Amino acid sequence: MTNVIEMQNFAKDIRKETLKIFLNRGFGHIGGALSIIETLAVLYSTMKINPENPKDLNRDFFILSKGHASPSLYAALALKGFFPKDWLYTLNDNGTNLPSHPDRNLTPGIDMTTGSLGQGISAAAGVALGLKRDNSERKVYCIVGDGELNEGQCWEAIQFAAHFKLTNFTLFIDNNKKQLDGPNDEICETFSFLEKLRSFGFHSMQVKGNSVEEIYTALQGEHYGKPKAIVLDTVKGQGVKYFEDLKDNHHVKFNDEMKGVLLWEIQNFESEGEEGDINE
Repeated sequence: MTNVIEMQNFAKDIRKETLKIFLNRGFGHIGGALSIIETLAVLYSTMKINPENPKDLNRDFFILSKGHASPSLYAALALKGFFPKDWLYTLNDNGTNLPSHPDRNLTPGIDMTTGSLGQGISAAAGVALGLKRDNSERKVYCIVGDGELNEGQCWEAIQFAAHFKLTNFTLFIDNNKKQLDGPNDEICETFSFLEKLRSFGFHSMQVKGNSVEEIYTALQGEHYGKPKAIVLDTVKGQGVKYFEDLKDNHHVKFNDEMKGVLLWEIQNFESEGEEGDINE
């Protein structure tokens, strides 16, 4: 269970650094950034990566198709040593290496520039096919948003991946039930992602998106000759109850009360860390 405990602690660190980014910036896509943190913690604990050489030809690929959730990805990359942590406080500044959406030409550790919804998953499937044809053991992982799956291009990519039996491809669906304009079931009913993905030829399962143990177990399981889809049952704003309960929590401009919540949560994480150091 040591690995699970380490991943749980890593998720706490990612969440703390992500909240610091938002507090410093004063606004941002907090809902969808927080809902994928446990998944990022698992991925960046298990993928083949090389922070000293981000373009290492033996690395696995990760593509954040829902590019607006970049702050938590940046936090994970900084904690893994891809770039200095003080870069995190330059998010979206002029001349920054950390734009609001991931850019492979600016940020070490970013494998695909994303932001136009639907395109990241298509690129991920293409990369997976290329690696398969090269007989490479490298793997491709992609996180797509539930609202993003309103895009028809996503389902074309899913059908493509299933047709070519891309067993080196794992797709995560961040099913946090909301998108920019409101709840999914009001904007465009998603129906069952599991049923749809299975009908499209994916080996699919659903896990609790706040459980690193469930995510890790699903990730390590067999592909059964198919690409794998892991549906994450998440909450927008995950891990911070104030923002979980906030109705419009897709993109938020933080008022004084919200900044106080962010600061309080950060201080709690830091005090937990100090207690852990004393106990060790």
